[in-house]
Amino acid sequence: MENKKTEETPKHQDKLRALDNLSLGISIVAAVAIGFGIGYGLKAWTGYAWTLWLGLFWGIAAAGLNIYKAYRRAQKEFEGLENDPRYAHRAKYGDKSDFDDDE
Repeated sequence: MENKKTEETPKHQDKLRALDNLSLGISIVAAVAIGFGIGYGLKAWTGYAWTLWLGLFWGIAAAGLNIYKAYRRAQKEFEGLENDPRYAHRAKYGDKSDFDDDE
C-alpha cells in the first residue's frame, strides 16, 4: 500500500473559475446600470441635471472597485507560482526564450 498524498481538486473547478470571471463582466455592467438608474431617479426627484452624472459616476466607481477586487483576488491566487519549480526560471529571468526572432 502506498501512502502518496494526492491533491484532490473539485471536478468542476475550471467551470467555477470561468463563471467567476464572467460574473466580473456582468457586475461591471450592472454597477454602471444601477448607478445610471440612481442618477436618473435623483434627476427626476430633484430636477437637477448634475445628479444624473453623480449617479453615473457612482456606478463607474463601483465598477472600478469590482475590477480592483478581482485583480487582488487573482494576484493572491497566483502568488505562490513564483516558488513553483516549473515557473521559477520565468519568475527570475523573465518570459523571453532563446528562440525569439524579435531581436
